[in-house]
Parts: sequence; C-alpha cells; structure tokens
Amino acid sequence: MPRPSSLGRGTLLVDDSRGANVSRVTNVNGSAGEPSASQPAQPHNPYAAEPRRDAAPVAQQPAADEPEEKKELPWYVEIPVVVVLTLLIMFVIQTFIGRLYVIPSASMEPTLHGESGSGDRIFVEKVSYYFSDPEPGDVIVFAGTDSWNTGFDSNRSSNPVIRGMQEVGSWVGLVPKDENTLVKRIIATGGQTVSCQAGDPAIMVDGQPVDQSYTLQPNFYPVDESTGSDACGGPFFGPVTVPEGNYFMMGDNRTNSLDSRAHIGDQFQGTIPEENIRGKVEAVVFPINRMQGVSDPDIQQ
Repeated sequence: MPRPSSLGRGTLLVDDSRGANVSRVTNVNGSAGEPSASQPAQPHNPYAAEPRRDAAPVAQQPAADEPEEKKELPWYVEIPVVVVLTLLIMFVIQTFIGRLYVIPSASMEPTLHGESGSGDRIFVEKVSYYFSDPEPGDVIVFAGTDSWNTGFDSNRSSNPVIRGMQEVGSWVGLVPKDENTLVKRIIATGGQTVSCQAGDPAIMVDGQPVDQSYTLQPNFYPVDESTGSDACGGPFFGPVTVPEGNYFMMGDNRTNSLDSRAHIGDQFQGTIPEENIRGKVEAVVFPINRMQGVSDPDIQQ
C-alpha cells in the first residue's frame, strides 16, 4: 500500500493506479498547490488545464464569385425562341446581304445555265452596291418594269390566308418574291449611248466596241443579215442614250435573249432604273459541278 507523505500543508501525493511514479499536485480544495521539493518546478502552461475541444465543422459557403446555376428553359419555350431567332437572322440576310435565285432560261448562257428543272442556283449579294454603283460588265438580278412584265403571272394564292403566309415566307427566302425578276449583264450606264448598226464590229457604246468574249459563240439562232448581224447578236438597234440612273441590259446568249433591245419603245427606252436592281450575281452555288464565281469583265476598254 502506498503511504501518504506530508509534503506540505493540505497537499497529498497521489500515485496512479498502475504504481508508476507519475504524480500531480493538487490542493484538497482543488486549487493549485506548491510543488514538491524533490521535483523541479515546471513552467506554467495556461492551456494545460483547458479541456480539449474539437473544432466544430464549419458549413462550406459558396464562393462569392461562383455563378449560380441557371435554370434551362422548357422545350416548349426554347423551340419557339430558336425558330423565331432563326427566321429573324434569315430575314436580315435576305434583306441586307443577299439571297439565292434559280436561273429559269438559257438567255445568259454560257455564263449561267438555265436548263428546265436543273437551272443554276446563284448567290446574289447586295453589299457591293451600298458602296459603289453598278458598272458595265456586272451581271445583275433586277425586277422588270411594266413592259418587261408582259405575260408575268403572280405566284401568289388567291386565298388571303395562304397569300399572307407566302408573303411572310418571301421575307426569309422560303418563297420567291411576287415580282418578275430577271438576270442580265450591264452594257451601258446613265448618259452613255448604245447602238449596233450595219458594219459595226460589236455592240457600240459611245462609238467604241464592247468586249464580247463572254457571249455564246456561235450564235444560238441564225441572224437575218438583212435586218441584223452576228456582231450585233440579232437585229440592228439604236442609238439609245441611257437615262441617268438607268442601265441598258443584255443577255450573254444574244440571239436568245429578250432584253433592253426588245423594250426600246417603253418609257425608259428599254433600260432598268437603279431602284429595280436586286443585287450582283457573285457565284453559281449549285449544282456542285457548276460551282464557280461569275466574272464581271471590264467590257468598255
């Protein structure tokens, strides 16, 4: 049995239950006592008597700059939004940038092919003419004037509902516009005089022959030499002075083209006002074996 030993007034030395000489000094009343003379004084540790406290878990807070997850739109909202945005983009492209047209006839061969059911699909751009005027040699699409529109039938339905849908479809390129659009090459511009008479080597503009290397040769139809010539590509005509702001148009297939020569007697002398121009033909985009750019040579050299 261990014996109590007097180590000072009011103090006890307590062995641990295993008999090891590890001891602690306490006052009977629980206050700190004097250390034994046989043991060196230990430095005071203010935390020694503190009970061990495990840190409580801290709830993880989202980072201040971490974006909150956005809720996806339901499909019945998302699909109409996508459709409307797509149609809006198509409208902007068709109205301000360009659109596709189909060549229906052979009047512009060999430049553009118009075989029935397999005519060239061409891209007609509008941007060029925002910054510059159309020039001789340009191949353009335009809306015909009254004399050019003889025999043109509207492609719109007589049903007002369907007709309205067709009009809306034409704004985004899903339906052709309700107008007689044609494609020809510019031969002369406002203020110039164009003609072709017996003995002329080619179409003449201000007394000078134009380049005709791009035309169909030999001529598609034979020419009656009593009223025309191969050089003129048909009957003699002119002289015609083109009104300012207008353009004299001809097909590359000279003997198979109803162009400005056929309308010289109208109010514009067969020419086309600039506001009727829909754009410049830049390329054939279909069929694949016909994909190519469309040249615009300087025909007045």
